[in-house]
Amino acid sequence: MSPVRVLVTGAAGQVGVDLVSTLRGEVPPGADPQWQPDGVKIVPDEFEVLGVARRDLDITDRDAVTRALALTKPDVVVNLAAYTAVDQAERDVEACYAVNADATGLLSQACATVGAHFVTVSTDYVFDGEKGSSYDEGDQPNPQSVYGASKWAGEQRCRDEDTIVRTSWVMGVRGASVVHVIADRARNGSNVRFVDDQTGTVTLAADLARALVTVVRERPGGVWHVANGGNATWFDVARFVGHELGRDDEFATPITTAALSPAPLARRPRRSDLNTAKWCSRWVAPPDWRDGVSRLLRDRVAS
Repeated sequence: MSPVRVLVTGAAGQVGVDLVSTLRGEVPPGADPQWQPDGVKIVPDEFEVLGVARRDLDITDRDAVTRALALTKPDVVVNLAAYTAVDQAERDVEACYAVNADATGLLSQACATVGAHFVTVSTDYVFDGEKGSSYDEGDQPNPQSVYGASKWAGEQRCRDEDTIVRTSWVMGVRGASVVHVIADRARNGSNVRFVDDQTGTVTLAADLARALVTVVRERPGGVWHVANGGNATWFDVARFVGHELGRDDEFATPITTAALSPAPLARRPRRSDLNTAKWCSRWVAPPDWRDGVSRLLRDRVAS
């Protein structure tokens, strides 16, 4: 059989680099090679990977998108390109919507034209955080920020047969992440202050990448929540990182969102942890977030 041709947008981002590596049969830093959610290891030449970054393809350009897919003829397109500057988006609404909403629609339409399956990644920020428990795929979005609203608009531009993967609090060995900031502070003797009134689900970039390989293989369609097991506040994450790096309880101090200075421009949901029961009913559950963060810290040092 010929390899499955996969076009990955946003291939230079922290999830993109891990997905490209994983599709090529490599084990990216931070990954758990034993976690095979579909029970099938990736074999050499199973996938032909075409990774494109912003410099290679402007996904907001309809003609460029149409031409790129017509030339490459992918079997699956995984859209990881996104405008993710949550606070800046409040002042840059048009650019945020162009990437997160309009371009998502362009890619979905182009996939329909060439017969490719479309996979796009969305966010927990489509929810308002007022439910009081974890969010299921069927819960009604009510975004409270420009970023969240743009991602929800992107979801609405997808076709029924497309696959939408919602995830949250993504952090990887490669790429910018708040965990790197926390780890640096822990190692240089500084202390940190993090909010304890925002609850979500941590997602390791390498684990999300492996989950996306399963989606590429099986092309399930519909909405799926993917995140590591358990929920946490940012204070919980900071305290865990400190303990892993030998710091005591004094390393991390809890504060409220209202105490942040300067105050963030975008409103964050108070509780937006994602329920992954749908995923776990079909495939193997992702590892606990603490296991993932431990791997990140281990391979961060090795890298």
